[in-house]
Amino acid sequence: MVQFSSLFNGFAKTISKKSGRKNSREDVGREAANALAKEARKNELILSTSGFVNAISSHNCASLHSRQGKKGANQDRAIVWEEFGGQEDMIFCGVFDGHGPWGHLVAKRVRELVPSSLLCNWQKALAHNMDNLGFDNCLLDVWKQSHIKACSEVDQQLEQQAGSFYSGTTALTVVKQGDVMVVANVGDSRAVLATADDDGNLVAVQLTVDLKPNLPGERERIMRSKGRVWSSDDEPGVYRVWMPNPNGGVAVEGPGLAVSRAFGDYYIKDFGLISEPEFTFRNITFRDQFAILATDGVWDVVSNQEAVEIVSSAPERGESAKRLVEHAVCAWKRTRRGIAMDDMSAICLFFHNKLIV
Repeated sequence: MVQFSSLFNGFAKTISKKSGRKNSREDVGREAANALAKEARKNELILSTSGFVNAISSHNCASLHSRQGKKGANQDRAIVWEEFGGQEDMIFCGVFDGHGPWGHLVAKRVRELVPSSLLCNWQKALAHNMDNLGFDNCLLDVWKQSHIKACSEVDQQLEQQAGSFYSGTTALTVVKQGDVMVVANVGDSRAVLATADDDGNLVAVQLTVDLKPNLPGERERIMRSKGRVWSSDDEPGVYRVWMPNPNGGVAVEGPGLAVSRAFGDYYIKDFGLISEPEFTFRNITFRDQFAILATDGVWDVVSNQEAVEIVSSAPERGESAKRLVEHAVCAWKRTRRGIAMDDMSAICLFFHNKLIV
């Protein structure tokens, strides 16, 4: 932790000298985070398209793959940043599922903004909690507050993004630092862990909740904000957030949104939609083998356990995400004929050099 703070401040001082002007601490911090991202891209430590990344100095390795559906442009975006923030024991992964007419642009922008904003806020949180960093609860709280502030800042910045009023994106991110994993979820993408049971069999553990509007806690928040949760006759079982009817009638005002948390979508932000993430913290053990992050198109047709088995059976780790997505494509064609296939993206993050089963 201290090592990162020193490195980050070193970047900030260098940037401040080169710029020749007095920047605010926040501006300098943001520039330092962007400089770290630029350096990571130079060293090929950031992957934002389909492929595989594994830094020489790290035991982490990740596979990423995305497949366009049949609804138009691929609105999914994803990123893997090895040695996140210049730290050899850290990795950042994220999948972003855009929706609406300009969802692909919003998802791309959020993918660009979230990692740097998270780094900037984490550095500030470290500085404020330096005396307590030896306590696990403090470390987790630092990550939690950093994510909350980063998501809030990104959502505010998106107001300047063209098309973000009626478009948005979900965001599912993982930061793994050493043996600690922090999962932050905004929306209905899902993270699943593969871990070994007492008999050595890999079993799936769902790490996140698909944040749909009809979940009791989400519904209550939406209704307190005068929003409505409704499943139309055209889409039975698909619950959406709707604006209230200005005339007080039963009919709802559209468009409706099928997630209860998202970036963008400002037309409905006053009616219960939020961009604050839900968190899952986990200490990785020798039994935990890998995590899967995937957009909802994958989980619509593949169960958690199926996904774990597909990934673990891949001949090469670098092909694991592609193997999962291709399996989902085949499953969609087989089970959902006549329904336009959704975009599908997946990241497989491995924790050890070899599977321990």
